[in-house]
Amino acid sequence: MPAPRTVLLTGAAGGLGTLMRDLLPAYGYDLRLLDLRPIEGEPDAIAADLADRDAVREAVRGVDAIIHLAGISLEAPFEKILKANIEGTYHLYEAAREEGVGRIVFASSNHAVGYTPRPRGDDPLIPVGTPRRPDTFYGLSKCFGEDLAQLYWDRHGLETVSVRIGSCFPEPTSVRMLSVWMSPADGARLFHAALTAEHVGHTVVHGSSANTRLWWDLTSARALGYEPQDDSEPYAEKLIAEQGELQDGNEAHAYLGGQFVTDPPIWPY
Repeated sequence: MPAPRTVLLTGAAGGLGTLMRDLLPAYGYDLRLLDLRPIEGEPDAIAADLADRDAVREAVRGVDAIIHLAGISLEAPFEKILKANIEGTYHLYEAAREEGVGRIVFASSNHAVGYTPRPRGDDPLIPVGTPRRPDTFYGLSKCFGEDLAQLYWDRHGLETVSVRIGSCFPEPTSVRMLSVWMSPADGARLFHAALTAEHVGHTVVHGSSANTRLWWDLTSARALGYEPQDDSEPYAEKLIAEQGELQDGNEAHAYLGGQFVTDPPIWPY
């Protein structure tokens, strides 16, 4: 499909949102920015809470597509996750339906399947159809988001690409991240593919670079036209020297979700 011109970027002040604010305009997008707090240097950004349904609908009005990054990005008490990640995502989908927006790119997470054992040796890559096994309330909220996306496709014809993001940082910061890292440039490539691919319905993809140590299958992402260009391997020697190899006896190393299956970071942090 033609690239949408105006895209609402929720969570635009966050880490991933900040990266995408810089990278996505090069693909021809006019970004409308939304976050809970004002964004320095962006006087036209919308400061609104996803709990405010009128404000969300106003933010959605007139856009061609939405990239939904907003919400709590670490573990938190269920009541906070419920308001920000579950109810907030529902409000966004309702506003998109009401305003006739045709596509959402939803930032899901590896933590929706966090209790999936990591591949070892000659094990096959984790398929995108692996059963969901959330490792936290945060991961559970991403399962909800994927199911909400499926419902809105089946019932209302609102398309979504749910991107199970590994870790999108300028460079990987742990040995585990060598397997799930997505470079910011590859993140922009994947979001662009998700916005422009034809007939996606509700498609779930894994979001990472073409890492030498990759744990999961990128077939469904590549089917959108995504061609990752980066690999975490140049960072491997330094990280392994500092942190050591992953250990089979360490529970945080045994599963895709890493630390989230043991003692996940709590928001606010």
